[in-house]
Amino acid sequence: MNRKSFIKKALLGTAGISIAGKGTAKTNKFDEQVGFNHLPNKEERTMKTVLHKSESRGDANHGWLHSKHSFSFANYYNPERMHFGVLRVLNDDRVAPGRGFGTHPHDNMEIISIPLEGDLEHKDSMGNKAVIKQGDVQAMSAGTGIFHSEYNKNADKEVKFLQIWVYPNKKNVEPRYDQITLPQEKLENTFYQVLSPSKEDDGVWVHQNAWFNMGRLKAGIEKAYELNDKNNGVYAFILKGKVNIAGQALNDRDGFGIWDTDKITIKADSDAEILLMEVPMTM
Repeated sequence: MNRKSFIKKALLGTAGISIAGKGTAKTNKFDEQVGFNHLPNKEERTMKTVLHKSESRGDANHGWLHSKHSFSFANYYNPERMHFGVLRVLNDDRVAPGRGFGTHPHDNMEIISIPLEGDLEHKDSMGNKAVIKQGDVQAMSAGTGIFHSEYNKNADKEVKFLQIWVYPNKKNVEPRYDQITLPQEKLENTFYQVLSPSKEDDGVWVHQNAWFNMGRLKAGIEKAYELNDKNNGVYAFILKGKVNIAGQALNDRDGFGIWDTDKITIKADSDAEILLMEVPMTM
C-alpha cells in the first residue's frame, strides 16, 4: 500500500472516528459508547485488569512504515480492542529513512508523539516546524482542525516513535502545539510526569483529565503509583525490560490496563522502561 492510500485508510476508516477536518465531526454510536470496552465497576471497587501481549497487537507493514497497533486502527479491527477508556490509539511506529506521513488532517483529538529512536520532523498548519527526538514529548490539540506532516528527518536510519490519541473533554477548541525535552535524570528509578491536564504542571498538557508518567527502573526496584483521580484507569506500556504489575508478569511492548483501584505496585524484574497512561474510563 502506498503512503497516500495508507493515510486515507488510517484517517477515514478507523472505527468511525471523525478526524477529517474542520466542520466534518459527527457523533456516532462509537462516540456515545466510548467506555464500553473497559468500564469501571461502580458497585464495588475490585481491581479490574486487561492484558494485551505484544504479539497480539495488530501488525501493519507498509514497507516505508511498520506499525504495531495496541487498539483497532486502519486495517486492523478487533471489537475487543477499540480503546481503553478515552485512550483511543497506541501505535508503535517505525518509519524508514527519509519517509513519512504526508500532510493530513485531524480534528477533536489530543495527539501525543513520543520518539524512542531517531529524529521526527513535524510541520503543521499552525506554522510550527520542529524536530522531535528521543527524550522529547510532543502534544497537539487538534480541536477545530489542523493539518500536519511527519517525516523521518534522517536518510540513513529509522525513526521509532509512539503515536497516541486521547479523546478530549472539550470539543472544537483552538488548535495548539506543545513540545518539551524531558530531564533524563528525573526518570531514574521513579515515575516522572510528562503529561497532565494543567499547563502549570510538569510535562505537556492536554484537554483531558489524564496524566502520563515515564520511568526507568533498575532491576529489583519497586514503586507504587497512586492515581490522581479514582475514576481513572492506568494503561501501562512496557517499553523495555521485564516488570511485574499487580501480580502480572510483563515484557517488552506488553500493554496492561488496570482500573477500579486507587494504587498499583510496579516491580522491575530487570532494568526496565515504562510508560504509564492514566486516563478517564468514560467520557
